Amino acid sequence: MKIIGIASTAILSLLLGIAAPAYAQHEEQGERQDHGQQQGEHQQARPEQQHAQPQQQQQRAEQQDQQRQQQQNQHNQQQAERGQQQQNQRNQQQAERGQQQQNQHNQQQAQQRQYQQNHYNQQQAQSRQPQRRTQQQQYVQRSAWQQHRSQNWQSDHRDWQQRGGYRGYRIPDDRYRGYFGPSHGFRIYGLPFMVVGGYPRFQYDGYWISAVDPWPESWGDDWYDNDDVYVNYVDNGYYLYNRRYPGQGIAINITL
Repeated sequence: MKIIGIASTAILSLLLGIAAPAYAQHEEQGERQDHGQQQGEHQQARPEQQHAQPQQQQQRAEQQDQQRQQQQNQHNQQQAERGQQQQNQRNQQQAERGQQQQNQHNQQQAQQRQYQQNHYNQQQAQSRQPQRRTQQQQYVQRSAWQQHRSQNWQSDHRDWQQRGGYRGYRIPDDRYRGYFGPSHGFRIYGLPFMVVGGYPRFQYDGYWISAVDPWPESWGDDWYDNDDVYVNYVDNGYYLYNRRYPGQGIAINITL
């Protein structure tokens, strides 16, 4: 029995000796397989990470491009706004200068017109106001008128049509209606007077009136001092009429 126990013990030891290396070898193979599997998984994850890096770089590049584009757009917008503000300021300054120049021009024109109107009114007032004449002036006027008295007015008189048409100054209609025509009589006596080319000339309402026709012999010797006369526009020409002797008008010329 003791021999059988020893033999059993020996056999059991032998089996344990054989099984331990086999188990150790199996464990080593298992560890190798696990390590190989982990290494394979790590190798499989690395290409995915390598593939993800260019995408992230591209995204960052796109974000940077967008930021640069936004900054450029903001810069362009700011420049456009500043340019528009400067243009508006220039336009406003030009408009203000133009308005100032126009106002100055209008003011100068208004002052000039007022000066001319005042001067014209002064001349009119002086021409309508009788002036005191010296004896010498009276002699000169009387001599000038007497030299142009007609001996036969029907043959000496010539109207403007016979003279080839009136070519003198034409009085504006508003002035004519206000101071000329049959309803506006005046006397030559005391009006500014001069002799031009031997013909008498007097000033009325700012206009110089020159006789180019002899006056009828039927008129009184001193008609130019005592009779009311008026200027009328008839048949495209101006004529001087004497209210005391209606129907007879002597041709006259109007100048400024």
